[in-house]
Amino acid sequence: MTRIDRRALFASGAAAALLVATGASAMPKRGGRLRAALSPVLFDRAVAATVFDNLTEIAADGTLRGELATEWWSDAEARVWRFTLRDGVTFHDGTQFDASAVSGLPCDVEALDTLTVQVSLSAPNPNLPYLLAQPGFEIRGATGTGLYQVQKLDDGRHFIGTRVPDHWKQGAGWFDSVEFVQFSADQVRGEALRDGLVDVADAVALDDYADPRDFQTLPNAHAATHIASRSVTVPVTVGKSWPLDNLRMAERWWMA
Repeated sequence: MTRIDRRALFASGAAAALLVATGASAMPKRGGRLRAALSPVLFDRAVAATVFDNLTEIAADGTLRGELATEWWSDAEARVWRFTLRDGVTFHDGTQFDASAVSGLPCDVEALDTLTVQVSLSAPNPNLPYLLAQPGFEIRGATGTGLYQVQKLDDGRHFIGTRVPDHWKQGAGWFDSVEFVQFSADQVRGEALRDGLVDVADAVALDDYADPRDFQTLPNAHAATHIASRSVTVPVTVGKSWPLDNLRMAERWWMA
């Protein structure tokens, strides 16, 4: 029997009970490729969220937690912040992650030692840790530190990523690989989903010829930002800050 790491289970959001209507098991399964048809804006953001990590992360339930940072604190004015970085993280090329990699953030960052950075702001911002979890604040080196590394990237058009073995997230990321294809036209993305060419599409309504029983609108039927086939399992709690489960579908979902 395959052993499931409980820490990975909770970290992925998979510990939540699944909708009874899906008829799927609550236990994640390894394997398969997640295929997505995405608009130009979401394509770039989804690739970044898959290949790179942020200092912080907004979980599916909306809580803030550390990603490449393990803890943080500020001065009384929330203008000067210090972040302790996660030890033992490597980039996909084997380079060690340390404070020097954080200098690319769009703010004044100073490395105090290899695993501590200080961020100085021109104006107080008590919400800085939430800001750093947003798209555009990924930590980018020559390669990423995310759960999936680039196998193929045709900028703005086609991406294939493969799961990184022995990743620091203790085995989260259930798909063997992920594939994103960019289609500008809503209709084309809808048709690709209907015809089973992809498992999820950046769409707010099903194609007229699609059978609604075969799909799930997310994050819910009243405020859909994307639609997924029932060939993938999606936990009950789905991140709503941004589409595609806070852009982390590759990390949090698995094949049904």
